[in-house]
Amino acid sequence: MITDLLARQAAERPDAPFVVTLEREHSYAEIYSAARRFATRLASEGVGQGDHVGLLAGNGAAFVVAWMGIGLRGAVAVTLNNQLIADGLRYSVDQCDARVLVVDRDWEDSRAGQLDARQAALPRLLIEGDAAWLQSLQALDEAEPAEVPASAPCTIMYTSGTTGLPKGVVNCHTAYLATGRATVKALRLTPADRVLVFLPLFHVNPQMYGVMSVLTAGAALLVLPRFSASSFFDDAIRLRATGCTFVGTVLSILVARHEGQRRDHGLRFFFGGGAPKAVWQAVEERFGIPVHEAYGMTEVGGWTTANTVDDHRFGSCGKPRPDLELRIVDADDRPVQPGQPGEIVVRPRDPDTILMGYYKKPEQMLESCRNLWFHSGDLGTLDEDGYMHYLGRMKELIRKSGEMISPVEIETALRRMHAVTDCAVVAVPDPVTGDEIKAVIVTQGDIDPAAVQAFLADKLARFMLPRYIEFAAAIPKTETEKIQRNKLQYLDARVHDLKLGRAVVAP
Repeated sequence: MITDLLARQAAERPDAPFVVTLEREHSYAEIYSAARRFATRLASEGVGQGDHVGLLAGNGAAFVVAWMGIGLRGAVAVTLNNQLIADGLRYSVDQCDARVLVVDRDWEDSRAGQLDARQAALPRLLIEGDAAWLQSLQALDEAEPAEVPASAPCTIMYTSGTTGLPKGVVNCHTAYLATGRATVKALRLTPADRVLVFLPLFHVNPQMYGVMSVLTAGAALLVLPRFSASSFFDDAIRLRATGCTFVGTVLSILVARHEGQRRDHGLRFFFGGGAPKAVWQAVEERFGIPVHEAYGMTEVGGWTTANTVDDHRFGSCGKPRPDLELRIVDADDRPVQPGQPGEIVVRPRDPDTILMGYYKKPEQMLESCRNLWFHSGDLGTLDEDGYMHYLGRMKELIRKSGEMISPVEIETALRRMHAVTDCAVVAVPDPVTGDEIKAVIVTQGDIDPAAVQAFLADKLARFMLPRYIEFAAAIPKTETEKIQRNKLQYLDARVHDLKLGRAVVAP
């Protein structure tokens, strides 16, 4: 069980910092004691081994205590997106079969009223901030840890797909333990490390890359409430961070926000996925922080390939973990030659290192595991030396006049344009080319739409230049900074058509 790691660190290094926020440090012994007391609280609500407990809370020590307490009770933590509203919220709470909900004050005040009558009747345990909640647990006895097999379910996390209803990914304790060991080895983590996370703790990145590597190494987990480009380096210095996890456009935003060099910090790594080459290079040259680009997803061990301290290649996502096998296959599931693009598929070399299944959706699990390989839906290549190169989601790639175009490549070039603060590139249907390219841009000040194409003309191939330009106040993203491209694939009067030199006329 993952809680065995917490118990071991609390016994061997009780006073060492485990969870650190901007307010205070919490030791391993303190968190373990609080988690055992919370397990007692869960027992009083009738929660037993194998029961599901929904966790809807923001980042903080309380989240970690609740998650560990659920594990110590032998139950399954359903870490739900605390920003869900309306049908999405009601669907997830229903689908996961939670017996109890653990929520924080912000969620209670802003979203509890959107539950239906049956869901509202579920017991809700309220977190009134870290300090108050930890104090409230002091009156309870410390429960004896439950014992469940390492192959038993540990968490359910819901994927944030762009189409269809989300799927609940069931991962067992073994999968978490394996990823913790792999991350410690990849980054050479020691008890002296202090790993910073700002992505929401309901997400696989901070859970597997952050919490599990820290628990394995006996290091400290630094928890910020959210990502802030303006305060990132100041917070890292204040908390004495030695490394940080990332995903999505985070590094691109940091590079755009902080001009010139910034080396007054102690960061020795960024670990995650989503850094284009130009951004990767800028982070290392200007900030002096090595980027360990990885590839992964909730279903397959959190991360599947990574550039490690000992083995890395610029521009790649590294090589597969020793406990996982990866292939690039064609439409018939046959391996392709090195350098040829195809779908990324994965299977475990060791038992229980990838998902156990999609909760109550066996048909979707069966579809994803065709021919005994888990199909990612992502496009990539393997080079002659076995390094994996990620090309993008198969459904997000732009197919224009026979050319396969990555929106990330265009976005990376666009962010270098003066006054552009953020952007997203999507495909829109075209009767002649199949797909056409649309760029949605957030700016400081006004920009002529034609100037966008002029700026890109000497940086991208002609077939990659956007035809459509839209200026927006913000780019829609998930809580993990992934662009919600499906929300931008429209053409109406808000969009400028560079080919016709005017706004799009709605049909």
